[in-house]
Amino acid sequence: MNIRIRRINSGAVLPEYQTKQAAAMDIHACLDEPMVVQPMERFMVPTGLAFELPEGTEMQIRARSGLSIKHGITLINGVGTIDADYRGELNVLMINLGTEPFTIEPGMRVAQLLVARYETIAWDEVESLAASDRGSGGFGSTGFDKSASED
Repeated sequence: MNIRIRRINSGAVLPEYQTKQAAAMDIHACLDEPMVVQPMERFMVPTGLAFELPEGTEMQIRARSGLSIKHGITLINGVGTIDADYRGELNVLMINLGTEPFTIEPGMRVAQLLVARYETIAWDEVESLAASDRGSGGFGSTGFDKSASED
């Protein structure tokens, strides 16, 4: 799939796969100088890039596992969604959940992006739903051994 991409800032680095079978591409910070972020500080990292996604696709922005586990740097909103009709700059919404200040350097890989197809749905409101083996069992219901709790 080909996707149109525009550099809004001449210093922007195009996203790139790090390995041959990687599902997501790394996104780089487009900064003029380092950005120091304090513990529990929310911040936005510009990428200097804008995209024209094909209709029926979305771009998902995800945390980089290394930054998350080593430094507590992750996304504020879990997974960001960029809709196909958005044409503005991609900014990555992040938070420092670590205990130490962290420095985002210009050009640093800060997140990952993945483009996925989706289906547009229409609701079919009904009075009842078909039965299933699980029924209305909620959190933990498929791994809970009822006989073990009766002792």
